Amino acid sequence: MATLLDSLAAGFSGGGARRAAMEAALRDGLPHARSEAWKYTSLRQLERRGFSPVPLAHAGVDPALLAGIPAPRLVFVNGRHDAALSDLSGLPEGARLLTMAQALADPDPRESNVLARSYERADEVFARLNAALADDGAVLRIAEGVAVEAPVHLVFIGLPAEGDLAWHSRHLVELRRGASATVIEHHVAGGEHAHLGNTVAHVHLAANATLRHARVQDESDRATLFTHTDAVLARESSYRRLDLELGGALSRHELNVRLEGERAELVANGVLLASGRRHLDTRLGIVHIARDTRCELGWRGMAAGRGRAVFHGGIEIREGADGTDARLSNKNLLLSDTAEIDTQPVLVIHADEVTAAHGATVGQLDDNAMFYLRSRGLPEDEARALLTAAFVREPLVSVVGTPAMREMLEEWLDRAIAGQVLA
Repeated sequence: MATLLDSLAAGFSGGGARRAAMEAALRDGLPHARSEAWKYTSLRQLERRGFSPVPLAHAGVDPALLAGIPAPRLVFVNGRHDAALSDLSGLPEGARLLTMAQALADPDPRESNVLARSYERADEVFARLNAALADDGAVLRIAEGVAVEAPVHLVFIGLPAEGDLAWHSRHLVELRRGASATVIEHHVAGGEHAHLGNTVAHVHLAANATLRHARVQDESDRATLFTHTDAVLARESSYRRLDLELGGALSRHELNVRLEGERAELVANGVLLASGRRHLDTRLGIVHIARDTRCELGWRGMAAGRGRAVFHGGIEIREGADGTDARLSNKNLLLSDTAEIDTQPVLVIHADEVTAAHGATVGQLDDNAMFYLRSRGLPEDEARALLTAAFVREPLVSVVGTPAMREMLEEWLDRAIAGQVLA
């Protein structure tokens, strides 16, 4: 058995569904290159590493990490909730933000169903491990008709510790009929570390609900992160999502969305910034089930140094989902001879009377644009940074809700480009 799985299973004592999930993960092991879903992401180095559970206490967190993140916010340090750093003020009546541990302790089974989902496929090993080992996370529930005006911030800080740690977090965002909210996830490094974060998130939008959701992953250059998001959209609901993959040594995100209600809408954009030796892998699985649903997917990737960006954009239009409008665009910049980009758009249609399009491109910075900027006196590094910043900012336009939110996300991007693409 791999050292990784041995270390994660050490001391496990769960029963029932948790034990079944752990036994399935250990039985099937880690996926290798022969698994189509992991064809471009090797786990050979990771499987030889061991990780320890997160201790109950941690060192202090630099207050500067939270200086620009207002309330309401829920803060986790190395996967564990930190009540002292969290601030739930500003939440309106009908909006509940709590930890997974608190939700599981609720005697009402409708409130404690955070771990109800099981995973059957062998290539979902990290979701299975999460089902077995998750012990904390964020749960946001918005009641029918409630509009949460201020963005809800979920902050996840990776902090240096003795040895390499592993944590498993489970999150739930649930909006009832007609509710609306904005959620911003911050995944940041409180110092250099090589921990493993394994997250599963569920998003449930009832009829006419609206959610804007931004996730910024800017973790330590040595960190490993696996994220699995499952979203279900009911009739006339709207889910607008942005993923910025800016940090980590190895980061893989699987985003699965089911449009189950008529006229449900998904707009999901993202940026993959793979520089240095960073490996970033995004895998989309969008399924149109109901009539007249719509999805618009726009991902931008950049690879520099010896970095690698992997993108799989899968759209399936089921039988009966007539009137579907599905569009996928994946554009990429290759900024060095040693970098690599792998892109795979997939469109499967089983319905009539649909509008669907997908495309992917890989290219380099435009020589004419570079010449123009250089001729105006800009040094080469500044010209490259200006062009790459313009390239990656476009996905923000159709997702970001307010000028303040857009300014914050643009600052993340500009800082990442200045510190990584030119290195």
